[in-house]
Amino acid sequence: MKTTAITLIAVLALVSCSNNEDYDATGIFEANTVTVSAETSGKLLEFSIDEGDSIATGQEVGLIDTTLLSLQQKQIKSQMASTEKSSPNIAAQAAALRSQIAHQEEECERVSRLLADGAATKKQHDDANARLRTLRGELQGLLSSLDNSRSSITESASALQYQREQVEEQIRKSRIIAPITGTVLQKYAEQGEYASPGRPLFRMANLNDIYLRSYFTASQLAHIKIGQKVTVIADFGGDEQYEYPGTITWIAQESEFTPKSIQTKDSRANLVYAVKIAVKNDGRLKLGQYGEVRL
Repeated sequence: MKTTAITLIAVLALVSCSNNEDYDATGIFEANTVTVSAETSGKLLEFSIDEGDSIATGQEVGLIDTTLLSLQQKQIKSQMASTEKSSPNIAAQAAALRSQIAHQEEECERVSRLLADGAATKKQHDDANARLRTLRGELQGLLSSLDNSRSSITESASALQYQREQVEEQIRKSRIIAPITGTVLQKYAEQGEYASPGRPLFRMANLNDIYLRSYFTASQLAHIKIGQKVTVIADFGGDEQYEYPGTITWIAQESEFTPKSIQTKDSRANLVYAVKIAVKNDGRLKLGQYGEVRL
């Protein structure tokens, strides 16, 4: 009778332990992080953020030295002004020839009348018309030359404009801007250091909207789908746990071997599917923290 009682107590203990495993999968809280890198080279004149700071989209958090770029910008502006002044005034330069042509046209008409009256010779008439053709040819040549000169100057001005825009873009990129609203997780540079294109400056993430990366066995896939509402349990150690509403936003298309840090309800499962569950953070959840999922 005593043996039977001990056996019954052991069975009840096992059942109790089994019921305490009130979850379907476990995982780690993660967030989509963004690493902000320098886009130009120069000394970091300003870099006022610290790890843990909250920053907003579009907020300027640093500045790379733009002294040389500003000097280049002034030089290009001066060159553009000089180029614009060198552009020929076609109307003014052609005015003298047009006046000569108008006078010669009147002369040709006068000689034609004299020739009709017998007061001028055929040679005088031909000479007058030849002079008119010469003046018109000179005007056409002048207009063509001035047009080519203006086109060349216009192309030079366009090239200078492109250079100006490139310098302005480099100056714009010298301002370090937060790409998203979130929290600074890591800072890789300090004010006064030299930045170069591609060098990481800081890493940040939106900690308000995070997700639990959990793993489900193949047998559990039939019970989950994208958009499904689930319960996420955050473990803060000891008996301190908090439940959060979660939404399944992504399910892996291929299986993988169970990560060593992850426990599944089916301890015999080797192949599992990664699942992302979106959770609204109330400020208590931390990246890398352990969590459980209940369907």
